Amino acid sequence: MEEEAARCFLRRFVEEFPAALGDSDPLPVTPLSRRVSQEELHGESLELGLRLLSARGSPAGLSALLCQTALSQLLLDDLSPLHCPQDAEANQEEEQETVLLQSEAAARLFFNKLINVALAWHQNLPKLLPSHSCYLHSSVHAIKNTRRKMEDRHLALPEFNQLLGIQEGVRHAYYAVFDGHGGVDAAIFAATHLHVFLSKQESLKSDAAAAFRSAFTQTDELFRSKAKRERLRSGTTGVAVLIQDQKLTAAWLGDSQVILVREGQTVTLMDPHKPDREDEKQRIEDLGGCVTFMGCWRVNGTYAVSRAIGDFDQKPYVSGDADCSTNTLQGNEDYLLLACDGFFDAVSPSEVPQLVLDALQQPDNPEEGQGDAPLDQSDDAVGLRVAQRLVGHAKAAGSSDNITVMLVFLRPPLQLLAADSKTGTAEATQGSTSHGASQQ
Repeated sequence: MEEEAARCFLRRFVEEFPAALGDSDPLPVTPLSRRVSQEELHGESLELGLRLLSARGSPAGLSALLCQTALSQLLLDDLSPLHCPQDAEANQEEEQETVLLQSEAAARLFFNKLINVALAWHQNLPKLLPSHSCYLHSSVHAIKNTRRKMEDRHLALPEFNQLLGIQEGVRHAYYAVFDGHGGVDAAIFAATHLHVFLSKQESLKSDAAAAFRSAFTQTDELFRSKAKRERLRSGTTGVAVLIQDQKLTAAWLGDSQVILVREGQTVTLMDPHKPDREDEKQRIEDLGGCVTFMGCWRVNGTYAVSRAIGDFDQKPYVSGDADCSTNTLQGNEDYLLLACDGFFDAVSPSEVPQLVLDALQQPDNPEEGQGDAPLDQSDDAVGLRVAQRLVGHAKAAGSSDNITVMLVFLRPPLQLLAADSKTGTAEATQGSTSHGASQQ
């Protein structure tokens, strides 16, 4: 079925793109910025490719392999013809030494690599498609809510190995939510580059927590260069998880959160960074800063988060250092839930198991499934309804912020329903919360 779906998509794709783009042809996806550094080329090329393919309904595994193959070919090319002329306004030594590429020309070259790979695979599909035997159902729902702009970003990569070219036998799946403030640039940047930096860490196989910390630091440093170059002032909190076979590593900056639910009970994986958290307050004061209450607790009277990517006007008080925790999955876990503070400000972690079960058990509205068309009870459809209902609950509970909720089901949603009907898990979730994380 995977091979058939891939062939069907490739047939449609080459009908739309029967040949490489010409110099005057419009790009099918707009680059993120006018100029891109060579360090940013890897992440931005993959992001452009995934946007192009997902918008056209490509199977996720095929998208990952197409993008990785096209990128590998791009990085073998001489990119010097794409270099931007030196900016006469750039007087600082750091800026003068940064090699910048013309984003549109780089994107065109990447898209042409991608189109040529698709044309070749349409003629002769390689035996590279990943098996879905390890597929994790996930669903996400995000709304702007009452805010003027949507500044959240998220990323789900069960095809982490295929997209990043990891050949080793251990499978990786990556999920992340970023909550931007002061603009969306930092959140977009983190969603584009953090997983790429993570994949390049030598310690990834032996110490994923150390790899995550280095990846967050590198993302923050690279965004500093971009923010300086383009006069950006935004920041973003973030939470990301990496599943490596039976090992779960969570990493976070700020007040976005992830919780694990095991047999209907929450397992604490992390403690969010907030300015009034005692150790965070002490860290800030030791650096010469202060934490003051101005409607909420703020660092130096400005940001309501104590750790973030970006926010360079308040570094080091707003730290770019991530915290991590590592857990071993026991096989009886239900799901992970990642969300921004727009959700957790209105919903406590202890409420989540019951809310999820309620959402699993109920259709979207009382009339659904009663007409000629039966209610879609597939795992994917049921999972999607859960994310939508959780976001709706947070909004109804008073959240006015952007809300993003991502569920990663470690057991299929319909299995959770079946288990609940047999064991009464829903009733059990109303009890106490268990704490099983080992902090690093």
